[in-house]
Amino acid sequence: MIIGIIGGSGIYEIEDLEDPQWITINSTFGMPSDDVLIGQINGIKMVFLPRHGRGHIQSPSSINYRANIDIMKRCGVTDIVSVSACGSFREEMKPGDFVIINQFIDRTFSREKSFFGPGCVAHVSVAKPTCSRLGEICHKAAITQGIKVHMGGNYLAMEGPQFSTLAESELYREKWGCDVIGMTNMPEAKLAREAEICYTSIAMITDYDSWHPDHGEVNITNIIKTLRNNANNAKKLIAYLPHLLDSQRPFCENGCDKALEFAILTQPDSRDPQMVAKLDAVAGRVLK
Repeated sequence: MIIGIIGGSGIYEIEDLEDPQWITINSTFGMPSDDVLIGQINGIKMVFLPRHGRGHIQSPSSINYRANIDIMKRCGVTDIVSVSACGSFREEMKPGDFVIINQFIDRTFSREKSFFGPGCVAHVSVAKPTCSRLGEICHKAAITQGIKVHMGGNYLAMEGPQFSTLAESELYREKWGCDVIGMTNMPEAKLAREAEICYTSIAMITDYDSWHPDHGEVNITNIIKTLRNNANNAKKLIAYLPHLLDSQRPFCENGCDKALEFAILTQPDSRDPQMVAKLDAVAGRVLK
């Protein structure tokens, strides 16, 4: 088992890693957000990637999600824990709370969403886009660390970088049944599934978006304050995760690690060699 952590806003490193090293990993899909920080905790190898880059230099739309997941695969990562800031559509899901996400509605529109395409076509199921096994472990870690956490939630992924209008916020909350809103978990979750990596998402609530009558529009000052507190809690959760894991990765009942088993439709003699070469890490198991 190798745990990959993709850190969102406010999380640019993990202080508790043993023997930490920043390492450059090249991707066939372009430049990732940053180098990766590799180390271990409690005998479990961990690979950390700051989603926005150190210093927060990438916007949600400029992140190269394909390269980020590709280098995780090249590092041997078997399980990804995504940590990101979000707004809440539910009164009971308060700023400072964490939510273990289990579903997404993808409203992004300017991002590369698949490793596959002309020359090598594949279709994977994302009916259940997160790994319940991994989510339950993160839920337990949060409770153990005294973090208020909600198990299960629908995440609306918007393009950004602007926050929602009031009309959009009310639509997502009242008509679509969304629980939280963010800008970065899509297409990240879809790409992790294509790469056959178990994926779970920890949404850290910073605000109530713009629907709440007592909070009004999003206040960036309050968001930053809550974000810093959330980041400290996230680091505690991440540091505790290895204490709940065994070095031998358990069987994935969700089939995340076998997602490509019957997904590639292009016949072997019709596949584009250049495309196949780019997919050496992501899909090498089934393309060999």
